[in-house]
Amino acid sequence: MPELPHAEGANAPSLLRARHAGAHGKVTNIELFFDLVFVYAVTQLSHTLLHDLTLAGALHVLLLFLAVWWVWIFTGWITNWLDPERLAVRLLLLVLMFAGLLLSTALPQAFEGRGIVFACAYTFMQVGRSLFMVWALRHSPPAAQRNFHRITSWLVVSGVLWIAGGFASGDARFACWLVALGIEYLGPALYFYVPGLGRSSTLEWDVEGGHLAERCSLFVIIALGESVVVTGSSFAESPRAAYDWLAFSIAFVGCVAMWWIYFDLAVERGSRSIRESADPGRTARLGYTYLHLLIVAGIVVSAVGDELSLSHPHAMASAAQAAVLLGGPALYLLGNALFKQAVNHTNLPFSHLVGLVLLLLLCWPATMLSVLALAGATTLVLVIVAAWETLSLRVLRRELYGSEPHL
Repeated sequence: MPELPHAEGANAPSLLRARHAGAHGKVTNIELFFDLVFVYAVTQLSHTLLHDLTLAGALHVLLLFLAVWWVWIFTGWITNWLDPERLAVRLLLLVLMFAGLLLSTALPQAFEGRGIVFACAYTFMQVGRSLFMVWALRHSPPAAQRNFHRITSWLVVSGVLWIAGGFASGDARFACWLVALGIEYLGPALYFYVPGLGRSSTLEWDVEGGHLAERCSLFVIIALGESVVVTGSSFAESPRAAYDWLAFSIAFVGCVAMWWIYFDLAVERGSRSIRESADPGRTARLGYTYLHLLIVAGIVVSAVGDELSLSHPHAMASAAQAAVLLGGPALYLLGNALFKQAVNHTNLPFSHLVGLVLLLLLCWPATMLSVLALAGATTLVLVIVAAWETLSLRVLRRELYGSEPHL
């Protein structure tokens, strides 16, 4: 995430976005097209977790989710600097899209027979994209080039471990991939320090805040879309009894509450904060690179909970099912709370803390309730949080939008 020269003027690198003071870089159609692969990836992750609700299965899906998020967010940073309307950049995104599709198809069996496919596709996307940036910046100042030399060095080291894990099996594969993932997640936190090349600083990570904020909000839409697909598909296959209608309604209301909690005010406040920040790279690293993964993870787990409530509404919730039904909303509220605190420079939202406490209290009777009853309770918590925040921030809403919703 280095400092890059703006693509303005006759001598500017031709592959970089043009930036103009006060302008908001738009998300292009090719970026949205690229994101379609991750609709499939999110679906694969939620279905993989649904079919293996064990501790080992959850750990495997968590590792895969972190990898999927990381490859997407790194691409989001790259397209924040590059101009996707340039032919070379479009071709890059299409090649990455193909590799991402291969990666997504391997997700359900990544810890079985398709580990090497997943590892090679992932490593190709991470290292290949960084090498492209080294080439794209070949006429840029040495400082910009050195930053991507650092990033590429980190990704090459982790890539060796990804591929080694693909050839290994069982616990050895998990261990290799866990270390590789740890290396990649530590990279930005340690400013991609490389002996002899030094390290970056967040002030050098010259991001266009509005564009990156919009990209991340669109990924949240992708994840919410998975919840909608699960709800619609499961209800379409149900006998349409009264409890099916109830489960369908609860799942839909829960999805709407999640949308409201994030999109009602958080998106606009976050976008304004990063656009006006004196150090947008720091905000982008914490708020959008690290904390957004909690928000998306919460939606993915909640989608699994929706499918459980639609397919087994009367069953008493097992410990694993209760963990999913409570864990999804909890991750989502925690991610939103930390994100809002980070970008708005305020205390943790009290409404979100109350929601987390209510979910914690539900842990006690969780396994004594039916799946449908527990799903209804967690949805009620999300609705309470959404309504509370909307009512408590009415003055802020008027400042941002000039109006407020009428109840």
